[in-house]
Amino acid sequence: MSSILTNNGAMVALQTLKSVNSSLSETQGAISTGKKVATAKDNAAVWAISKTMEADVKGFKGISESLSLGQSTVSVARQASESVTDLLTDIKGKIVAAQEENVDRDKIQTDIAAMRDQIGAIVGAAQFNGQNLLQNTDSTAGSGSINVLASLDRSGDGVTASDINVSKQDLGTGASAAGTTSVNSGAVVAALADGATATFATFAEDTAGGIAAAQTFSFDSGGSGAIALTADVNYISRDGDTLGDVVSGMVDALNAQAEEDGLDVTFAAGGNAGEIEVTNNTGAAFGAASVAADFTRSALNGSENDATIGGGLEDLANIDVTTQAGTDSALADIEALIQTSIDSAASFGSVQGRIETQSDFISGLTDALKSGIGTLVDADMEETSARLQALQVQQQLATQSLSMANQAPQQLLSLFR
Repeated sequence: MSSILTNNGAMVALQTLKSVNSSLSETQGAISTGKKVATAKDNAAVWAISKTMEADVKGFKGISESLSLGQSTVSVARQASESVTDLLTDIKGKIVAAQEENVDRDKIQTDIAAMRDQIGAIVGAAQFNGQNLLQNTDSTAGSGSINVLASLDRSGDGVTASDINVSKQDLGTGASAAGTTSVNSGAVVAALADGATATFATFAEDTAGGIAAAQTFSFDSGGSGAIALTADVNYISRDGDTLGDVVSGMVDALNAQAEEDGLDVTFAAGGNAGEIEVTNNTGAAFGAASVAADFTRSALNGSENDATIGGGLEDLANIDVTTQAGTDSALADIEALIQTSIDSAASFGSVQGRIETQSDFISGLTDALKSGIGTLVDADMEETSARLQALQVQQQLATQSLSMANQAPQQLLSLFR
């Protein structure tokens, strides 16, 4: 049945043309933007994922810059540590030369003083953007290390930042000064037979936990115990120190002083946290080897954190080769100083390697994220080009079909002629 009021053919042709024109518009948009998902209405789920990933890419670009800054800062510290090590090695050569009596020790001492000043200059200049990793004499909590932003970790709970912690390694030559001590930490050793070992001291962490900076841990050379040294032995804590660091520092200082005094005893870390042990190698027994007051430390509540923190190479100022006794003592001291600088350079080298590895990973991860975003939203231009040509043909056919359908009512007039 034909009708002049309802043209079904025209309506079908019109809907087809509208559909083709809509598809053609989408294809032309994909060609102009290069994206098959340009807005949320194109594909809400894919668009949301892509925007989250794009935000991560921008974050990782910032992380890459942070890693570059951190790498440069650590690199400066490492190179300075290596230079200090070279100078200390040169100083050792001078000390060895001073062992010979038929030399001008005063001139050798002048050379050593000049190299000591150069070490101070290197340490002072070893900064990048104002950050110096070779100076750690600040008692402020958290000042003993820096954090380098390393990654953004996304999980179901959200996004968290992860850091690479870089500990400072002090190679300064400034002098330390002991502060107030009021807590007895020595162990009571009634007697110590030859070859025997006993607990000599036990230090505890602060009441708040850990070890705060600028605390004093001290051995009194004038104490009542039979094991006596010619000079007090002190350890001043730095920010970031642990109880193990305190014990290690005290053990090294006690052994150095005992060697200097010619006292054949050996100090070592004990089996429990905070313990220092002593071994009697003198060939004779000690009676009442130590008492509680021989060792003291600053108050556990932080009220006596008043010591002056010295440089890691502060003993360099005590090297004096103008006398035979000073020359003998200097040889032992320089070995410990060289090891301190070597440990510092090695520590920075390890951290620098980790930062470089993380930087390479972040670069690769950023590229992978960009590739993933492209796979989700970018248009396949070969497919889009072929689709455009097909839709243009469909548009022409649909237009012709609509034109033919619109002419159908005109043909009904021939029935009335």
